[in-house]
Amino acid sequence: MFEGFTKETSDYLWELAFHNERPWFQEHKEEYLRVLHRPFHALAEDTQALMQAEYPLSDFELHVSRIYRDARRLFGRGPYKDHLWFTLKNSGNRHTEGPMFWFELSASEFSYGLGFFDLTPEEVDAFRRSVDANPARFERLASDALRMRGFHVIGEEYKRPKKDLGPVINPFYNRKRFGLEHSADFDPVKLGPELPQKLCRTYRRLMPMYEYLYECYSSVH
Repeated sequence: MFEGFTKETSDYLWELAFHNERPWFQEHKEEYLRVLHRPFHALAEDTQALMQAEYPLSDFELHVSRIYRDARRLFGRGPYKDHLWFTLKNSGNRHTEGPMFWFELSASEFSYGLGFFDLTPEEVDAFRRSVDANPARFERLASDALRMRGFHVIGEEYKRPKKDLGPVINPFYNRKRFGLEHSADFDPVKLGPELPQKLCRTYRRLMPMYEYLYECYSSVH
């Protein structure tokens, strides 16, 4: 059961960022397990359980990032990540595919939301065709999502906009990939035991957008 993150969690992640090497990590392995690994997995599993109870007909697959970086992709960085994340999405696809709910934690901040990130050209085209066919439908979904306090659209924009569909749709339509994100400074109060319930409430509010994006994704798979 998730009991919250503490200042020790933030302190550990700062130290890991400054001492990103195997000897230091091994020396502090028990601290890693106690203040980061176990609580993070507890948060992810509790959130998955709440979502599964809320949507029993869905099958939310949980993916939790590993602390270890891929040795083939270090690019001069240390062997350990200084932030962790988890995703929840319909099962049956790779963890980087399709729309997903997510949560991310670093030493200085945390963020969560809904992402539609690792898109193929076919998936992007399917999304745009759906919007073009019924822009009013997507605008209603986008407007409702953007009314959520603290949420904004993220993702790489095209240098040349694809189309002008108005201020609500454009931030989604004219990106190579996009997500809806809420971020805040690391705060043990906000990251306390009630966090799984808070995430579940947020994901519930974002569910209509998730279902729309999954419909687009499924149309080409």
